Amino acid sequence: MISRTRLLVLPLLALALLAAACSKSPVQLVARPIIVFMTDFGTANDAVAICRAVIVGIAPEARVMDITHQVTPYSIEEGSRFLAGVTPYYPPGTIFLVVVDPGVGTSRKAIIVKSKKGQYFVLPDNGLITPVIDRDGLDSAREITNSNWMIQADISSTFHGRDIFAPAAAHLAAGWDFNLVGPVVPQLVRLTPKASVTTEKGIDGDIIALDDPYGSLVTDIPGDDFKQLGYNTGDKIVLEINRKPVTLPYVKTFMDVPAGDPLLYIDSRGRVGIALSQGNYSRKFSIMPPGTISIPRKGAPIKGK
Repeated sequence: MISRTRLLVLPLLALALLAAACSKSPVQLVARPIIVFMTDFGTANDAVAICRAVIVGIAPEARVMDITHQVTPYSIEEGSRFLAGVTPYYPPGTIFLVVVDPGVGTSRKAIIVKSKKGQYFVLPDNGLITPVIDRDGLDSAREITNSNWMIQADISSTFHGRDIFAPAAAHLAAGWDFNLVGPVVPQLVRLTPKASVTTEKGIDGDIIALDDPYGSLVTDIPGDDFKQLGYNTGDKIVLEINRKPVTLPYVKTFMDVPAGDPLLYIDSRGRVGIALSQGNYSRKFSIMPPGTISIPRKGAPIKGK
């Protein structure tokens, strides 16, 4: 009899525990604030670590992620390109902390920009934000003038990453009101990067970067514009790089040609790229940015012919 009672009680007890658990409201997971960090500081010194320490001291709950700290020193154009490439993959509310600041200590403004996507950008007003705002739209921008948002020590004239930008990003992550950081910036400094030009003869563009460590050439020619020239995958294209004729096969991916052979392809960002299958195109052919590239329409002669 006792055994039968136990057999009945145990299932009833399990059902009671399950009912109690289900009656409780579900656990609400609170997303931790995200700070995405990029600089041209490199990794051979302590600058990045110091900025991270400042952030932890103000907003210890923030998740700090990195884009890169290997932006070519002083290259606002490269920094803006990396920033624009990364931001679509982060959610609204993400805080981007970007310090590529050749004008540090001058009259250039330190700002926080909010895009219409709801992302925040803590950076110098030197054009870094231009491609993002052109794509996502500008909600508002404010200059960082409220000293409470800065490091609570003397402000250096050469390390605003530590003294202004990192603490401002951290206070934003800690929930401080963006509207209190300082006055509205009515006009942002704009970057004016080069853009390829399409004519009835073809496309003239620029080699703007290397896809390191592979040494592939990154151009400013949009893949959609290139596709209007009439080429099909498998075609051999006679084009000019730095005004010298080069013949390259147009393929989809690197292994479509033998190892060690060059190729033209549309890269993962939707631009024309030049690469060496399992090799380094830049090193083999001694080509570094900046440079020029001209691609004629299919059937047209190359420039100067």
